[in-house]
Amino acid sequence: MTQQQIIKQSAEQRFQEELDILSQNDGGAAKPLGWVRSPKAVRQFILGNEQLKISRKFFGDDALVDRAIVTLLGKQGLMLVGEPGTAKSMLSELLAAAISDDSGLTIQGTAGTTEDHLKYSWNYALLLAEGPNEKSLVPSPVYQAMQQGKIIRFEEITRCPPEIQDVLVSLMSEKTMMIPELGQQGRVYAKAGFNIIATANLRDRGVHEMSSALKRRFNFETVKPIADAVFERELIFTQLQRELGDLSAQVNISESVIDLLVTIFQELRQGTTKDGTTLKTPDAVMSTAEAVNIAYAVALEGYYLGDQSLNAAAIAKQLIGVVLKDNPDDAKRMRFYMDNVARERAKQDATWKAFFDAGKTFWQ
Repeated sequence: MTQQQIIKQSAEQRFQEELDILSQNDGGAAKPLGWVRSPKAVRQFILGNEQLKISRKFFGDDALVDRAIVTLLGKQGLMLVGEPGTAKSMLSELLAAAISDDSGLTIQGTAGTTEDHLKYSWNYALLLAEGPNEKSLVPSPVYQAMQQGKIIRFEEITRCPPEIQDVLVSLMSEKTMMIPELGQQGRVYAKAGFNIIATANLRDRGVHEMSSALKRRFNFETVKPIADAVFERELIFTQLQRELGDLSAQVNISESVIDLLVTIFQELRQGTTKDGTTLKTPDAVMSTAEAVNIAYAVALEGYYLGDQSLNAAAIAKQLIGVVLKDNPDDAKRMRFYMDNVARERAKQDATWKAFFDAGKTFWQ
């Protein structure tokens, strides 16, 4: 399978050239045992370095990235919490790729996650034929991360039942996994470089509270939505180009349309407009990730069905799929925005007029 056929490459595949550049320029920096690159190189990979032509990948709190790296240098695990769509998973992937050159050791937390997913299971055909041995054992991502001294990513840990979450308590404190079936040989000791990055959504259904014992083994960092409109605009533009790939050169990405999209999301998220009008914020998640999804959908519509450009009218159509998810009252809040904010701006700006004219049809 060629790289073009892969829908989504891992971070270490997408940014292999940048990681190679950082490795080549990482000779004099102090490097922790088990880390592929130094903490300085990890920081540069995530926040960018103009001299080395390393692109910025995380647009948010730079100090948060520094604290996250320092946490992973120690014995505590890193817990990234925040609302859905605030780039927690992306940050954990970038950290794992830069530190271990492997972001693929991942557990996706669900209500169906079992202890086997965290520790090990068995190939029962081999188990019956040869008995319990290393050949018949099927290692979990945690097992592999401990054995290889790498970062393990645990996505949406609070979706797992509490008794499954607590399996991590002994693994994180003792840094040892016991395998009773293998007798005296049944111990896996974590190598230097092993640590855990977990993520959890603050606002979601079907989540479980973490025990105090497990919380004590993590340093918590809250990833907040991007408050800076300029930052968010730059991020959406960058992510849109990455999503489009080769198509980015064939689609006219209008700055005014991106500005309109950012303004809508910023105002609905914050509950106030630039002019000081108070709004009721929708219950739907108005995250930067959702804004990128809308921009991508609008670009594809423009390329395949339109005039190969981003269109403000298409944004009005795509907003339906974001806003109308949970609460029926969100439609009323969007109608208020259209009638009281978009209508006035449409009188003075052609981009807002295209958005308002298209939106009138959908937000009756």
